[in-house]
Amino acid sequence: MEKFTAPFRPVVLSLLRIVSGLLILQYGLAKILKWPAVPMFKDVQLFSLYGLAGTIELVGGILLVLGLFTRPVAFILSGQMAFAYFMGHAPRGFFPILNGGNLAIEWCFLFLYFAVAGGGSLSLDAIKRRS
Repeated sequence: MEKFTAPFRPVVLSLLRIVSGLLILQYGLAKILKWPAVPMFKDVQLFSLYGLAGTIELVGGILLVLGLFTRPVAFILSGQMAFAYFMGHAPRGFFPILNGGNLAIEWCFLFLYFAVAGGGSLSLDAIKRRS
């Protein structure tokens, strides 16, 4: 099985990065550009913690989708997700299933993986490396 899946790993890594970038991008769009309209983010001010998070998610999401500066962007996003968990979720209780922090933890480690693994073969980083 290992030999069969080996050629697909860089492409699947790229697909995971693109989908993750699109998912985090929607949070940045909702917080900063108010699109789509999400009631929870309707009063987010640009110069607040939510505004800073939205800016990081907006810019970071775009860069992840493109696969540009993947490693540093993913490292920043990983840190943001850890910060979000400990500031917003952990105070509500110890268990992530009860404090709503599952997604923040998962994204923290997913982005940490991208920081180590890079963006895969379908990325602007890979194109820059080849030239």
